[in-house]
Amino acid sequence: MSSDPLHRATRAELSGLAVDVAPLLLGAELRTVVGGSEVRLRLTEVEAYHGHGTGPQADPGSHARMGRTARNATMWGEPGHLYVYLSHGIHSCVNVVCGPEGQAGGILMRAGEVVSGVDAVAVRRGAKTPLTKTALRDLARGPGRFGQAVGLRHPIHDGIDAITGEEFEGARAELWLRDEPVAEVATGPRVGVAGIAGTAAFPWRFWIAGDPTVSPFRWGRGAQAESLDHA
Repeated sequence: MSSDPLHRATRAELSGLAVDVAPLLLGAELRTVVGGSEVRLRLTEVEAYHGHGTGPQADPGSHARMGRTARNATMWGEPGHLYVYLSHGIHSCVNVVCGPEGQAGGILMRAGEVVSGVDAVAVRRGAKTPLTKTALRDLARGPGRFGQAVGLRHPIHDGIDAITGEEFEGARAELWLRDEPVAEVATGPRVGVAGIAGTAAFPWRFWIAGDPTVSPFRWGRGAQAESLDHA
C-alpha cells in the first residue's frame, strides 16, 4: 500500500487529452462516501477514451465516437465530473471526465486497491468474510467491481463532481492525485474493446507494472484478428 503524498485534483490538471492525463491517475485515490460509508481506492489501472473530434486520432472504441448523446452527455462537460455508465445492463462503471468543456474525453477506472473501507466494500461485493488474500486483491479488480466498491450507481450518480466533492444524490466523491507520478507505468491495448480500437493502434490502457490488483487482459470482439492483420 502506497503512502506517497496526495493532493486534491484540480480541473486544470484534468484539462488535457484523456490519453495524456490517464497515466497521472495511477496511484491516485478515488474517495467516496455513499450510504454513510467512506471508501478509498488507489487506482492501479485506467483506460483513456476520446470523443468525436477530440485529439488527432479518431477513437472508434469510445461511447462518444459519434458525438453527444443522452447517454454520454457527461463526457462533454467540464473536467473532474464522473461519467457513470451501465455495462452489459448490470455493472456501473466509473470514468473521470477530461479535457475542456465541450470536448469529450474520459478515463475509465479499471482497477484499484482498497485503501480503506474494506468492510463496506465486502458488503457491496457480497464477499465472504474473513477475506482471503485473493478475495482482498479482487475487491476492485475490473471496472464492474470497481464501480461496486466505490458505491456509485448509474444513473443516479452520473455527473457527480469529484473536484468540489459536493453531495450529489446522497453521495460524495473526491479525486486525489499523487504529488509525483508513478514511475513504473505499463501501457498496452484496452481490455475487451472490439476491432482496431482494442489493438496496439490504441495503447491507451495504463497500469502500475507488477501490481496484483490489475485486471487480466482479454481481446475484444475481432481485435486479435485486427492486430494480426496489422502486424
